[in-house]
Amino acid sequence: MHTDGEHVSTEPVIALDPAWPKMSLKDAAAALTAPGSKFEMETVTIRGVPTRVWKYAPRDLGQVLDLSRTHAARTFTILDQDRVTFDANYRATATLARALQEMGVGKGDRVAFAMRNLPEWPVVFFAITTTGAIAVPLNAWWTGAELEYGIRDSAAKVVIVDVERLARIREHLPALTGVERLIVARAPAPIDGATALEDLIGQPGTWADLPDADRPRVAIDPDDDATIFYTSGTTGNPKGALGTHRNLTTNIMSSGYSAARSFLRRGEAIPDPTPRTALTVIPMFHVTACSAGLMGTMASGGTSIFMRKWEPVQAMEIIEREKVHFTGGVPTIAWQLLEHPERDKYDLSSIEAIAYGGAPSAPELVKKIYEVFGALPGNGWGMTETMATVTHHGAEDYLNRPTSAGPPVAVADLEIRADDGVTVLPVGEVGELWARGPMIVKEYWNKPEASAETFVDGWVRTGDLARLDEEGFVYIVDRAKDMVIRGGENIYSSEVENALYEHPAVTDCAIIGIPHRTLGEEPAAVVHLAPGMTATESELQAWVRERLAAFKAPVAVRFVHETLPRNANGKILKKDLKTLFADRVAEVA
Repeated sequence: MHTDGEHVSTEPVIALDPAWPKMSLKDAAAALTAPGSKFEMETVTIRGVPTRVWKYAPRDLGQVLDLSRTHAARTFTILDQDRVTFDANYRATATLARALQEMGVGKGDRVAFAMRNLPEWPVVFFAITTTGAIAVPLNAWWTGAELEYGIRDSAAKVVIVDVERLARIREHLPALTGVERLIVARAPAPIDGATALEDLIGQPGTWADLPDADRPRVAIDPDDDATIFYTSGTTGNPKGALGTHRNLTTNIMSSGYSAARSFLRRGEAIPDPTPRTALTVIPMFHVTACSAGLMGTMASGGTSIFMRKWEPVQAMEIIEREKVHFTGGVPTIAWQLLEHPERDKYDLSSIEAIAYGGAPSAPELVKKIYEVFGALPGNGWGMTETMATVTHHGAEDYLNRPTSAGPPVAVADLEIRADDGVTVLPVGEVGELWARGPMIVKEYWNKPEASAETFVDGWVRTGDLARLDEEGFVYIVDRAKDMVIRGGENIYSSEVENALYEHPAVTDCAIIGIPHRTLGEEPAAVVHLAPGMTATESELQAWVRERLAAFKAPVAVRFVHETLPRNANGKILKKDLKTLFADRVAEVA
């Protein structure tokens, strides 16, 4: 491990008010968490570990659902012609929850579901969790065999799918003998052996006419099991991260805390929260959309607009028509909005923020969001094992530290540890990032060995290489497994990628390691250029050498016409890029 000072610039990319910040992080935290304040903390024991928690967070997801109903006639979800109010959503959720109970679903039972972003998605999620059962949101991009694995691994009692997922899983159903009931949404005709979701709750346009009946009331502790989200692991089968009600409700307070902290840093009074409209384009089955997004929307009365598929022109039409306040998800979305040749045809002035997580972004993107849209960029760090948010990074803090993922929220702690997993490294040194707080999930479902390796005394060892600065801002340097080791020298992909991003033609890139006979491996780059821009391999290699040590420059550059392939949470699928260098790999083999 060594000092990372050469890797990450903390110079502002935007000229900020010389008097900013008006308040230090430490003083802002003290003011926001003072006794009697909205963000007051208390210490409770979670699985034997004393843990700081938000004192006034909802106790469980049933309380979140109740809170959402207070927004009554406000629009909650929009998809095409479907516009669902909070009251209609509550009626559908309560109706489905009671139907699940009548099917024998009880506390601790698993109910798996897989569907695209539909108004039915939050209905299904909260119907499951408010009965005390465990919601298992499966990756809607999975193949039939992968869906079968998730259903079998979680031992789901009931499975709910939309008609597209049914087509994938139909041939696997005979093998899933533990499934007692199959429910299908949006099927054009009755399906043998399945119950139509519409027979239970009707179609979204009719939910407002459902009976005004209360949801089931089940005794639920904040640390009871609530969800199993499967990791997007690149090796072996995905692992199911077993989350609790507290994990999810923590995010409601964490998001509010981060926003309030930005106002104090700016020297402004914290305004009363007002509902915002979001264009939600990342999948709901990912913790970013569900935990960091949906929970806050339910609590605040915001509106979430879904798209069947991301398409920049359609997105800009929606932003103009619905006066969308924020969007994002992954950096690619921001780039496509910024670069689109038809952008000036649409009124996008309602956009206040473009936020993303799951993948590092170019410092240049942070600058362009601010300059082009007048919007504040947002970022953060979390993972499936942390139920999303551990750090939040936004507003002037992000403009000032564009390569950071921000400081932790007040209830979270971060440490950088050496390879032994025990020694805590000093400020500025690179090591493995460890995190703890009330957002950390319990364990991996039915995988005790993996759980013992990853979850240690309330901490999660993340597998990310990172450093902390003097104020506690975290800089994710690389995934430990993605680091390129060239002749014993560590090359962090993020530093080389950031150097490439500084080139005006580069809008998407990735550094991967390719085999070398004597050095072990060398860095290579895959690059996507901005429309109308050009660059050559030698030009980009020289560009990197001017900014970093020569051994860090990519030995080969491959150009691709499309943005790089990513998984559901925005991480570039680097293993899929290695085929672009098959010629060089063959030379070594």
